[in-house]
Amino acid sequence: MVYQHGDHHHIPDEYRVHKPGAWLPADHRIVQHWLGHHVKHVDKVGEQELIPVLKEFEDLIENNTRIRMYFCSMWDEVPRKPPYNTDVTGQSQIRDYKHMLQVLNHVFGRAPEWTAAAAGVGLVGVPLAAMFDYASATPSGHAAFLDPDVNRMLKKILNEWGKYLTSPESASVLGDHRAGWFGEVSYKDLMEVANAAASTSYKFEEMYQCDPSAPRHGYKSWDDFFTRRFVPQARPVASPEDHLVVANACESKPYALSNDVRLRDKFWVKGQPYSVLDMLAHDPLSEHFAGGTVYQAFLSPLSYHRWHAPVSGTIKRAFVQDGTYFSVPLFPAEDASDELSGDRTGRAGEYEILQKGITVSQGYLTALATRAIIFIEAEAKEIGLMAFIGVGMDEVSSCEITVKEGQRVEKGDELGTFHFGGSTHCLIFNKDVGKKLKGFPKVGREENVPVRARLCAVGE
Repeated sequence: MVYQHGDHHHIPDEYRVHKPGAWLPADHRIVQHWLGHHVKHVDKVGEQELIPVLKEFEDLIENNTRIRMYFCSMWDEVPRKPPYNTDVTGQSQIRDYKHMLQVLNHVFGRAPEWTAAAAGVGLVGVPLAAMFDYASATPSGHAAFLDPDVNRMLKKILNEWGKYLTSPESASVLGDHRAGWFGEVSYKDLMEVANAAASTSYKFEEMYQCDPSAPRHGYKSWDDFFTRRFVPQARPVASPEDHLVVANACESKPYALSNDVRLRDKFWVKGQPYSVLDMLAHDPLSEHFAGGTVYQAFLSPLSYHRWHAPVSGTIKRAFVQDGTYFSVPLFPAEDASDELSGDRTGRAGEYEILQKGITVSQGYLTALATRAIIFIEAEAKEIGLMAFIGVGMDEVSSCEITVKEGQRVEKGDELGTFHFGGSTHCLIFNKDVGKKLKGFPKVGREENVPVRARLCAVGE
């Protein structure tokens, strides 16, 4: 999967960091270039009046002793040595919460775009996550981004940003210029990801519903583009008459497959076990999945972002559970380094250890992040009750469910969508069914599994 121009294998080790969701480029210099550019602007123009929602954020920090301590300490806990104190162009990073608010103020009215840097062209798909990248993995940052008051405030901020991303102004990044989503590099990457999933060679207008003769292919806003629908023929439903075949719910890359999962587990520790009761927000139906099977896969910013029914059946429960927005797990340096390859000393090792919370947070987020939870009673008694979870990560925390409790759905029907991007999702099956499911895609495959394609099937 390509997220920046050029050969990934030639990225210097001290900059290259694998991020499973690929919402930030693998080459960290692109992120640093993007952040350094905005920091330089803020430092040049000086302090500006904050927009109302960020002024409210400042008031929360300064009028709550606990939260002020977190936001003062998190920046102090970021190591004051390379690569944390400067980016590769020599520009300072975020220095304190006042500086953070000023940079937020500057980038707030912008949609995600492609960034040109010496390393190539890459996508910074989650600008707030890029700003919090280092601080969220510190002890004080960990505490801050778990804090309920902080998360309520972040929800307000992201809702305001969401208003902009649904506005016509946000469509400016959908042009064919170098930083636009229909530029030469971005268009190539967008279609490479889509076509690799199903070994096809579609053009954009053959894959997605749009008007190729209209400006920006007819999309009215950033969110309109990101929640685009596919042409039905491009993603046919797997074995529509065979209720024992489970369809893929999201266009996504396999992340994990776990059997015999516990109702309660320590999901915040190294190893990232699933904790079903926490994942399903303590819903009474959770009890059905003790010892069951969890399949998890994630969506890249270049992928299709709507969810589809994996089976035919009836919606038993459907709700959105509010959660955290930028929380990542903490690991002691020695634990993080156990699983890291390559040089663990000097610049590369220090950066990797700090970033370990990002790279393994997919499982952690299933129990803490804002998420959509949908229980489906499958028509096939061999499958029975199952659950779908759409997990919002970072900015991508707006989950819209488009089905209702009691509604019957056919396999492949739409269930809902992520707004402003994509994230990760899970399917959960009960213990007896999990033992009979065969044919799951290989975890670690490079290509997405097409949405509505065959995911697995019940087999003796």
